[in-house]
Amino acid sequence: MNRRTLLKGGAAFLGMSALGVPPYQAMAELGNFGGSQEFLIPLPIPPLLESRPAGDDGRLFPFTVEAGTRSFIPGYTTPTLGYSGSYLGPTIRVRNGEQVGFNISNNLDQQTSVHWHGLHVPAEWDGGPHQEIAAGGIWQPRFTIKQPAATLWYHPHALGLTGEHAYRGLAGLFYIEDDVSDGLNIPKTYGVDDIPLVLQDRRFFEDGRFAYAQSRMDVIHGVIGNYLLVNGALWPNLQVPRGLVRLRLVNGSNSSVYRISFSDKRFFHQIATDGGFQERPVRLDSVFLTAGERSEILVDFGQDEVAATSMLLVDQFAGNSFEAMQFTVTPTRGDHRIVPDRLADIDWLAESSAVKTRRFTMETMSGGMGMMRRGRQLTINGRNMDMGHVNERVKLGTTEIWEFVNRSTMMMRLPHSMHLHDVQFQILDRNGRKPHPAEQGRKDTVHLNGGDAVRVIARFEDYTGIYMYHCHFLEHEDNGMMGQFEVVA
Repeated sequence: MNRRTLLKGGAAFLGMSALGVPPYQAMAELGNFGGSQEFLIPLPIPPLLESRPAGDDGRLFPFTVEAGTRSFIPGYTTPTLGYSGSYLGPTIRVRNGEQVGFNISNNLDQQTSVHWHGLHVPAEWDGGPHQEIAAGGIWQPRFTIKQPAATLWYHPHALGLTGEHAYRGLAGLFYIEDDVSDGLNIPKTYGVDDIPLVLQDRRFFEDGRFAYAQSRMDVIHGVIGNYLLVNGALWPNLQVPRGLVRLRLVNGSNSSVYRISFSDKRFFHQIATDGGFQERPVRLDSVFLTAGERSEILVDFGQDEVAATSMLLVDQFAGNSFEAMQFTVTPTRGDHRIVPDRLADIDWLAESSAVKTRRFTMETMSGGMGMMRRGRQLTINGRNMDMGHVNERVKLGTTEIWEFVNRSTMMMRLPHSMHLHDVQFQILDRNGRKPHPAEQGRKDTVHLNGGDAVRVIARFEDYTGIYMYHCHFLEHEDNGMMGQFEVVA
C-alpha cells in the first residue's frame, strides 16, 4: 500500500511528536493524489560526471554543492540541495589504481563536507567533519583509488548537519571498476541494463517543503518518511530489456531500514555487497538494506512477455509499504541471459591474524528532554562524539576484530546501523552464528537489531590519520552516536 499524506503544518507535527507519536503517524490524508499518475514518470538516471585530464593527478572532476528547487509532487515546489544540480548528484566512475582529483565548490550559505562513503582514502581527504568546506569555499582532494570494483556513494558529513543536508538531497554514486569487473559477463551499459537505484523515504509539509524538523522522537527513531523517492522521483517507471538487468541498490535514507522485493515474488541474484563483488551469486527473493548499505542484484526479465510489468516493493521497518517503482519489459533482447557461477576472489582475513579485539556498545537510553539536550541518550561506549577526543588508536598494518553490540534500555529495542570509514571489513558472526550469505563479502556498514552482537574483522593499511565510526542513522550520528579512531604508524 502506498502512503500518500502530507503534514498539515510544522507546528502541529512537532507538537504531536513531542507527545510521543512517531512521526510517520502524525499525518493527514491528501485525497486523490497519485492515482493515474503513478508509474508514468521515466526513472531519472543520474548523469555520469565529466572529467578532464589533470597531469600527474590523472583525472580531475569538478562539481558544486548548491541549493535549488524540485517538484516531487505536482503543484508543489520543494527547496532542495544537490551536487551540480537541484537534487542528488552525478555518478562518479573511476578505476582501481587511477589517480583522481576533485575541485568541489560550496555554493551554500553554510559549511558542508563531501564524504566518500566506503572509499579507502588518506584521512585528510576522507570528507568527514574534520574536512568541512566553508560557505563559498573550495575543497580540492587528490588521491589514488586503491580498492576493487564496487558501488560506493558520497554524501555530506558536516558535524551536526549531516541529516539535514542529506535529507534535502545531497547524495551521489561513486563507481569503481577494475579488471575483474571488466572480465565478468554481466550487464554494464549505464542507464540501460546497469541501473542505479537510490531509495529515500521523505515526508512533506503541506506547502511542499521537506518536513525535516527534529523532535525528540525524530532523534530517537530517526526522521521517517511516508513517501518513497527512487532517484529523486515518486513512482517512476523503467523500461527494461528481455534479459538480465543489474540493479545497484543504495539505501540513501536518513534512518530507515528496508526489505526490497518484487510484486510477482520473483527470485534474483545478489552479486555484490557494500565493498564489491561476492565470490558467488546469492539467490534471494528479497534483500535487506539498512541506512547506508548497498547491494547489487541481477534480475532476469528474459522470460517476461513484452509489456509485462513488475513492481519493486519496499517494506519500511517503521511500518510503511511502498510500490516504489515499476519495470516494463520492452521487445529489446538483452545482451546477458546467464548469471555467472563465479564472480571474484576475496582475500578472507583469518580470525587468528587479529592482534586486538575491541568492543563498541551502542546505547539508546530512555529519558526526558533534559537528558536529550545534554546529549546523553545516544552513545557509543558511554560517550558522545567529541571532536577533541580520539576514542581508539590502531596500529598501521595490523588486523583487528571489532565487536558491535546494540544495547538499548528503552521499551522499544531500537536498531542501529554501524559504519566504519576508510576500511572494508568482513563479518565474522552475528550473535555467535555465521552471517547470512547475503552478508558474506566486503562491507562498510552493518545493521544491528536491538540486542544484536556482530563481530567484524578489518585490516588497517596504507594511511595514518583520524577517521570516524558511527551509527548511519543520521539523526543518531548528528546527536552524538559517533566516535573517532586514529591509525598510527
